[in-house]
Amino acid sequence: MGEGAGAWIRVPVGAEAGRWDTRGSVRRVLLVVHNVTSATRLLDVLPLLRDWRVQLLATCTGSSPFQAGVPELLAEVGVPVLPWAQALRTRVDLAVSASFGGQLHEVCGRLAVLSHGVGYNKTLATPDAGRRTPDAGRRTPDAGRRTPDAGRRTPDPVFGMSDAWLLVDGEPIADAMVLSHPEQLARLRAACPPAAHTAVLAGDPCFDRMLDARPYRDRFRRALGLRAGQRLVVLNSTWNPASLFGDGGDDLLPSLLPRLTGELPADDYRLTAVLHPNIWHGHGPGQVRAWLERARRGGLALLDPLADWRQALLAADLVIGDHGSVTYYAAALGTPVLLGAAPLDGLDPASPVAEFVRTAPRLDPLRPLRPQLESAISDHRPHRGPAELTTSVPGKSAALLRTLFYDLIGLPEPDAPALLDPLPLPDHTPPRHTTSLRVLTRLLDPHEVELRRYAEPTYEPEEPEELPEGPAGTSRGGRPGDGEPVRAHTAAHEDTADREAVAAADVIFRHSPADDPRLGPPAAWCAEVLARRPQCALAVYVSAPGTCTVRTRTGVTLTLTADASAADPAAHASALFACLSAGTAPRSLIANGLTVRTARARHRVTVTPADPAEDGTGTAW
Repeated sequence: MGEGAGAWIRVPVGAEAGRWDTRGSVRRVLLVVHNVTSATRLLDVLPLLRDWRVQLLATCTGSSPFQAGVPELLAEVGVPVLPWAQALRTRVDLAVSASFGGQLHEVCGRLAVLSHGVGYNKTLATPDAGRRTPDAGRRTPDAGRRTPDAGRRTPDPVFGMSDAWLLVDGEPIADAMVLSHPEQLARLRAACPPAAHTAVLAGDPCFDRMLDARPYRDRFRRALGLRAGQRLVVLNSTWNPASLFGDGGDDLLPSLLPRLTGELPADDYRLTAVLHPNIWHGHGPGQVRAWLERARRGGLALLDPLADWRQALLAADLVIGDHGSVTYYAAALGTPVLLGAAPLDGLDPASPVAEFVRTAPRLDPLRPLRPQLESAISDHRPHRGPAELTTSVPGKSAALLRTLFYDLIGLPEPDAPALLDPLPLPDHTPPRHTTSLRVLTRLLDPHEVELRRYAEPTYEPEEPEELPEGPAGTSRGGRPGDGEPVRAHTAAHEDTADREAVAAADVIFRHSPADDPRLGPPAAWCAEVLARRPQCALAVYVSAPGTCTVRTRTGVTLTLTADASAADPAAHASALFACLSAGTAPRSLIANGLTVRTARARHRVTVTPADPAEDGTGTAW
């Protein structure tokens, strides 16, 4: 994708383009892509340029080390893609970039530059453009400047806020530099006065799309698999070794992930991860999935870095993040934030992000996690800085940016309102725990169970006072007057990688549609599992969000039905197991139903015979 890469296109630009064009009397707008990250901001503003009078083109500078994913993204956008060498020789009416790098100063046309994050906050080594060496003009970051006399490294300039990035031969590269807040303009005037006159305050289209989608928070939560009473915790990491995902500091994440899935009750918390595209495409999606495989089996949802991260922020109850833009956006939305990594090196000390990192609460990896998360949510007070400094014109970026673009193009604006695309509803991604679960239960009465499930905990979960627990299969007894003690059992997905865990499980479950021809009818699958696994007391086939079929070792087959927003039906089955183990007869459960309590919700479950010809009259199970 670099200089000279790819064959030059002949339509709708090129020496003979006029011979082949169908619509040739159009203005040309070039989208300048550096990597997938910068492309996301260009996609935000793309709707502002949908016009019969405009031909969109795209190119990639090849200057970023992160080139993976760019060809696929541009192919999906579906506009003609020019090799960078051809783009520099093609006259356009407007070029729009969301980063610096490459020979932007050689673009033949007016240039507007947007930030691809929440303003300009980070330092980055000086680009080598303008040095007039044989490779000058490529504007790729070097390793940092060294003073010739002492060999000491000089401080890196602020990316997008210094003459090293903004000027060539003393002149601004951009005709218009889009800023979202006057705070950025003040820093630009102080850091690079010759470029200050190019600044245009035009808001933040990415943040405006989130603000516009706020009324749909509940829909996003349902799409991400949130059930009644659950809290969504989003893990977010920018790229580089100092980030939450990085290994240049405490390397927290490898030890944090199993603790999150092992310490947070699976039916009370939903975990998702949002990673910077440079992590995803730099290390490879397959490698990222491999690193996170254990956590994914424990219920972590790994979101695509382009499609659904904003919806996840809107749905979140808490974000565990770092110094990246996404964490700052979360704070700007008013979402509670805990910093798992908080490096100040590499940040402009005068930037809003640096101030946020200095003052935001930290996650303490040496303390139990659940009380910290609960306190962060219950004691949360929104941060004023992110809410006030992300944009000075909330909801107005579309109109301001379109006016800017059309002024630069030299066309009157369309008559229709300037609108950004609404955030789409994500695909439904219910949690899947394909691992062994430690299940703690207390019988509150013969038909009501208090329950907590933990995904593959490495040690006994620390329970609050209302549900004390003991070693596997034992109890410490309940509170005075509580009656039944806490009991424990193991539930495992049939496809759990640890086959020994499946072999030892009291309850084996799986999720699949009732008519899945690979498995047979739910009751038949349950019977097959019990025949194959002699230690298993209960087989559970979850066929719908609120429905499962269960079969006991004595052949009693029941259907459990609850509201689709209730807890995972496999949790209901574990509660049923607790009732049956305590001596409650199936017939009594059919007559009275089952109530399942998690930490923050109470679910009513209907129990019916799976075969209408049976009434569950047997007391043994």
